[in-house]
Amino acid sequence: MNGGGGHMSGEGGESRGGESGSRPTITLEDLDAFNEDDFDSDLCRSGWADGVNDAMEEEGQDRLLNYWQDIGREHHVQIPQDMAQPIQQLTSDTESMTDREKVPFTLITCKENYEKRVYNQASWACITVREDTYEQSICAGFMKLMRYICQQNTSGNYLGMTLPIVTVVRTDDSRSSLSRDVTVAYYLPSQHQDQPPTPFDPDITMETWPATVIYSRSFSGPTTETSILGEIHALGEVLDSPQLCVSESFIVAGYTSPAAAHRHNEVWFLEHC
Repeated sequence: MNGGGGHMSGEGGESRGGESGSRPTITLEDLDAFNEDDFDSDLCRSGWADGVNDAMEEEGQDRLLNYWQDIGREHHVQIPQDMAQPIQQLTSDTESMTDREKVPFTLITCKENYEKRVYNQASWACITVREDTYEQSICAGFMKLMRYICQQNTSGNYLGMTLPIVTVVRTDDSRSSLSRDVTVAYYLPSQHQDQPPTPFDPDITMETWPATVIYSRSFSGPTTETSILGEIHALGEVLDSPQLCVSESFIVAGYTSPAAAHRHNEVWFLEHC
């Protein structure tokens, strides 16, 4: 990736406020006690079931939005009401990660602490954000990409979630701090690779990233400036030839929702061409 964008070239409580007023909730015990045989088919035919499903979907959207708004407030990021449907759609789409299309690569080397891979040229939707903190930048960037994925594009369709969502981060020479400029990028699904739908948001750019050799190290937990800098140092220490990698630009790849309890992440170093 280069410093001007996201190219892979290396230059450059419970519910946490999630309950909505006094709205009733459905517990696990309610679901366990439910018997499909007791559900009157006349009620189904009358449309009552559809009304219940619509109400449950609306409640689910509200609760998810409130949860994400709480997360946003922790990082001083405002998440507007119109994000309810995109959040609900993407959350349900990422619940089963095994069904999500992943960015394809060829594995070259697999060692105890890292992998060496080759990623082919591909189309990505990218946005570069500059906020006061790294966490604020990735939240703001991801919200914009969610809108693009969820129909705010020239196809008018939901594009589908792919994994991972990546962020390009840059450090100072000593690798002791991150730049406030963070690029968040979304890999276009295979059916959209040749002709990516154009985003309505002018801040989002469509970029073609060239084929790249990367070194990847997995880690778990939240992605904060402190944890990312620690993982960058850790990967640099285990590489056989760290001089092959870029000095100031790195990629953080996220395979799970930022709201997930158990996060699967990777840090990527990019090999010099």
